[in-house]
Amino acid sequence: MRLSEIRTALDILSLLPAKSLGQNFLHDINLARTIARSAIPEAVPFAVEIGPGLGSLTIPLLERCDKLLLLEKDARLAKWLTEHLPADRVEVICADAIRFDWKPLLQHGPFPLAGNLPYYATSPILRNFLVPSSPVARATFVVQDEFAMRLAANPGHADYSALTVRIQRLWSVRRERLLPPSVFYPTPGVTSSLVTLEHRPPRTFPPVRGTFFDEIVQRGFGQRRKQLRSLLGIAPATWALWCGKHGLPVTTRAENLSVALWVDLARTMDALGNSEAQLGEEIFDVVDKNNHVMAREPRDFVHANNLLHRAAHILVFNEQGEVLLQKRSAWKDRAPLLWDSSAAGHLNTGETYIAAAQREAEEELGVTLTLHPLGKLPASSTTGHEFVEVFTAKHEGPFTLPPAEIEAAKFFQPFLIDAWLKQRPQDFAPAFPEVWNLTKG
Repeated sequence: MRLSEIRTALDILSLLPAKSLGQNFLHDINLARTIARSAIPEAVPFAVEIGPGLGSLTIPLLERCDKLLLLEKDARLAKWLTEHLPADRVEVICADAIRFDWKPLLQHGPFPLAGNLPYYATSPILRNFLVPSSPVARATFVVQDEFAMRLAANPGHADYSALTVRIQRLWSVRRERLLPPSVFYPTPGVTSSLVTLEHRPPRTFPPVRGTFFDEIVQRGFGQRRKQLRSLLGIAPATWALWCGKHGLPVTTRAENLSVALWVDLARTMDALGNSEAQLGEEIFDVVDKNNHVMAREPRDFVHANNLLHRAAHILVFNEQGEVLLQKRSAWKDRAPLLWDSSAAGHLNTGETYIAAAQREAEEELGVTLTLHPLGKLPASSTTGHEFVEVFTAKHEGPFTLPPAEIEAAKFFQPFLIDAWLKQRPQDFAPAFPEVWNLTKG
């Protein structure tokens, strides 16, 4: 939108831009098109914009996607956008992006996210949307330049911070260009920057528990002038060995560690960070078509030869009737990064189904469950040649997730799972649709 159009719209709305909401409207049309091209390099079916305001960026974004979801906190602007944009292609939700529940958007598949973000809300918006389970594939934001420098900083730089390390473990960051105050109305007192964040490729770093990683990084940068050994509570001998392995002095501080070194340090300090996704030497009972034990073979041999074997699945419900689904780790040998039952695993040799389910709940979720049988599935190519028994349980969490096994876990309302399965069955492990069908009675 041109500056004159913005002023006219604000007059019609009798709206004074609210500094508390960071309402500075972009009025450079060419720059808006540049941002849209960065946000959506190639045409996509669906995208999301945060804080569209009067639609300055919305129109060029809409030229590059079939459907666009707008999240606007100001109800007056949300109403204006609804009245002025094509209803068949644009959905406007009056919502605070900091607390917006993006789980229903998973049925759209990975999508680009864009927005002109107010400084006060930038960090919490990133914490909400840029998590391991998020459907966001690419994020392009206009932010205060000071914040952009922190996101893109390198080790040893004054801007390198806990935020930098937490974001860069999952996302690569590019600070694309500066945006002068003159391209906004009202004119802000700071310079802005365009930043683009893209998911790092799977297995860029070894698996690590995200909550533990974020905790020690925050602790390490909490008093950045202090040496890490006095902040992390790590045993002196362990610290000396770790520093020696990486050629670092024991006086190292937080800003001296790259993201890769922070990951390695977290794994050193956290026993769960060193768990393996699967053990090829595990011994399974091989069964015949009637589920009778015929032999015992190692896991790798069973999988390589598609031999019939057994598995147990668990669906964990909370008091609200939501179901916990796990996103499988990138380090799994089968169905990596796909969504699956709350917990699942093979039966070890001589193990019963319920014993395997109880063991998997403890190993994958870190909890002891009271299990109830739900149903059985015959072995087929869909189930991975496994005879499956499914159990249900109730638990509110929290759960302790081994990172080599599970990327993330979230509770979902059943109707959301139904819609998601219908739209994108490819997002789920092959056996899950059959497991889920058992809940239909």
